[in-house]
Amino acid sequence: MSLTIPPQSQDHQPGVEGKMTPPAIHIRPGYKGSGKLTGKKALITGGDSGIGRAAALHFAREGADVAIIYLEEHEDAQETARLIEAEGRKAVLIAGDVASSSFCNEAVEKAVSDLGGLDILVNNAGVQYVSLDLTDITDEVWQRHMDVNINGYFYITRAALKHLNSGASIISTSSINAFAGNKSLVAYTTTKSAEMGFTRALALQLAGKKIRVNAVAPGPVWTPLQPASWGPVDPEAVANLGKDTPMERCGEPCELGPAYVYLASDDSSYVTGQTLHVNGGMIING
Repeated sequence: MSLTIPPQSQDHQPGVEGKMTPPAIHIRPGYKGSGKLTGKKALITGGDSGIGRAAALHFAREGADVAIIYLEEHEDAQETARLIEAEGRKAVLIAGDVASSSFCNEAVEKAVSDLGGLDILVNNAGVQYVSLDLTDITDEVWQRHMDVNINGYFYITRAALKHLNSGASIISTSSINAFAGNKSLVAYTTTKSAEMGFTRALALQLAGKKIRVNAVAPGPVWTPLQPASWGPVDPEAVANLGKDTPMERCGEPCELGPAYVYLASDDSSYVTGQTLHVNGGMIING
């Protein structure tokens, strides 16, 4: 799978799918579902685009109904819903900011009501702002990272727990940066590391209830967040995304989706507190 990305930028996070050149691939046409998630109900934050959309479409093809939370990218969310429904599954759209505890409570209740239950939670919504020097990170930018990337995961998970039963799965989207670090993403790296601590501790807490908690740590992946975060600083950095990996390219969202299916399904029934590294061969020793 080759991918050539020209220099580009978007001026607003988390970015818009329709402005990406080339378009991202969220699920391979040849991906054949086998009923791994038949009858399951899933809630995905940041499910309108990128990795979240990929997870949603793979879940739907495997038989799950899916609710997605998104910030304000209505067209992206509606397209994701259309694609979920094209798989013959139910789609629920919920707009709002996961940085708000009250919104997260309301969103979970709506998802449970509209879907008829909840079996899978994917914490995926996130922001990343590039800062080449620590002293350039404002209080507001630092706090936004914490509010979305850490607090949002906590708020949604806390609200969802009373609806999750034995066999349920919680999946967090982390990052290779949690393990390898990134000198231009200190705030983002900090939050992704915190997410890993959250995932591992919660896995221990919920093991007795037979609720599994795991994470996926992507390397560079072609999502709207890339031109929306790196683009304003250096559009050429977008063009070079992933060229420093052993595979010499960034990943497509469709290459992440099956990892979420594995962690959501009974295929991973003996897996909890773990991280799947999908990063083009980058060694992180973590």
